[in-house]
Amino acid sequence: MSLDWTRIAAELDARGWALTGPLLKPETCAGIADLYPCDEGFRSRVVMARHGFGRGEYKYFSYPLPDVVQRLREGLYGPLSAIANAWAQRLGDDRRFPDTLDEMLARCHGAGQARPTPLLLTYGPGDYNCLHQDLYGEHVFPLQAAFLLDEPGRDFEGGEFVLVEQRPRQQSAPQVVPLRQGEGVIFAVRERPAEGTRGVHRRMLRHGVSEVRSGRRRTLGVIFHDAR
Repeated sequence: MSLDWTRIAAELDARGWALTGPLLKPETCAGIADLYPCDEGFRSRVVMARHGFGRGEYKYFSYPLPDVVQRLREGLYGPLSAIANAWAQRLGDDRRFPDTLDEMLARCHGAGQARPTPLLLTYGPGDYNCLHQDLYGEHVFPLQAAFLLDEPGRDFEGGEFVLVEQRPRQQSAPQVVPLRQGEGVIFAVRERPAEGTRGVHRRMLRHGVSEVRSGRRRTLGVIFHDAR
């Protein structure tokens, strides 16, 4: 997977998120999005309004994952594990993350986290996703990715990807991520290290999606730890 990992690591360190640039072709985006109406290949469907999560819905894939989703998960994990371990060291955390996705999943499965977490999300007019964190269990890989499958301004209006960071002794800071079709955002699941006047501290992040004003917005979420 040909990405500028030096830039991505620097941007993650600076603000907790980074763009991949266009990575998926439009036909690949359409192929992934077209999986949503089928029940086969998914383990569960969640209607967000029933749980107070927002409006819209999503489905978790079942194993085996579609080839393109598996390739993204494996291809992103290796470089991100190095960033995750550097973050853990800066935060004074003793935990370390394995070099390969298989090892990370073995760790999850050994703790009872055996349900796959990559998912497809779909939003229509008036839908949105409340700010949240995708934790799922004891073992949490600290970075995840989301890929936009539709084109803003053509397929939908609104529906911006939003991150909110809690800063010590300051008000929370929102950030709107300018995603395009086929582009991914890599971001902190729960927290990131940041430099302060007293050294390195933790900044907590949550993410969500603003209200879709018109059209249809679909997203592929790639999470590297599995769920209970």
